[in-house]
Amino acid sequence: MPSLPPSNAAGKAKEMMKSRYGVLFVCTGNICRSPTAEGVFCALAARAGLSDRIEVDSCGTIDYHVGEPPDPRSCRHAKARGYDITALRARHLHRADFERFDLLVALDRGHAETLSRLAPPGTKEKVRLFMSYAPELSLTCVPDPYYGDTAAFEHALDLIERAAEGLLDEVRTQLG
Repeated sequence: MPSLPPSNAAGKAKEMMKSRYGVLFVCTGNICRSPTAEGVFCALAARAGLSDRIEVDSCGTIDYHVGEPPDPRSCRHAKARGYDITALRARHLHRADFERFDLLVALDRGHAETLSRLAPPGTKEKVRLFMSYAPELSLTCVPDPYYGDTAAFEHALDLIERAAEGLLDEVRTQLG
């Protein structure tokens, strides 16, 4: 028996479901927080079976470290928790990122302000603070561990893991 075309409601619902969703994590130099967030979020997406439906990347608001790997301390702490970020390389934010990605996730308020200021018309609503995905923590920023000690890197990773879980729930909703 031939299948019937979807009803208008089913057709509209299917149109609203996205086949792919892009997430860009943004910090200052793209060597500590944002590559860690990229690695954690990629791992969570893979565990959820969504790697083929989510595009994940990270970048910095400054270009001082372009082409460099993540800070060795970030790599070490991430590795200890099962995340390998050693292959990532720092890159600078591009204007095209605002069109390419569905969500630009700022690791702190300064990054959110920079993104909002640089956002082309109609893209500012894509900018979100990462910690907004862990509202139970009542924090707005992931502190930069760069000038800190081991505890600073562990704390940043703790926050990133919590917010990444909330973000994944949001992306699942967007994907339908």
